[in-house]
Amino acid sequence: MASRQEVKKYLAYWFQLGKRVVIGNGKDTLRPKSVIAGDRYSEEFEECWQKVTSPQAGNCYLEGTQETIAELLTPAWEMHTCARCCMPIPVKSLGMPPELCPCNDLPTWPNTELPLPRSPVNSQQKLKSIRDRLLDNNSSSK
Repeated sequence: MASRQEVKKYLAYWFQLGKRVVIGNGKDTLRPKSVIAGDRYSEEFEECWQKVTSPQAGNCYLEGTQETIAELLTPAWEMHTCARCCMPIPVKSLGMPPELCPCNDLPTWPNTELPLPRSPVNSQQKLKSIRDRLLDNNSSSK
């Protein structure tokens, strides 16, 4: 089963490549201008997430896909990595995977010369982790 965090990460990664989410049973689309703000998701992305997970939003799905966000949050779906582009894609827990990856209609993707989409990173926590590893290696080599 795909967790809420995995589905949120899925949307965040695809938003970073310019994909939109279709909401209101096809009436409108959303795409936050910024997805990451330092060590967390941007406020704009969080507002978008609240809209697409709201029952009042109707069927919401990532542009170029058929699976709704509500469906992805059920036990029938898991998040895996696309073999072609290494981006997160939904896969049915049982049965056949979706026909296409959302990267199918992105003519310039995958592009190994660009940075990959990412999740927010707590720089202070990351640096402390590196420091601790270095201190452990230094003390064990004596």
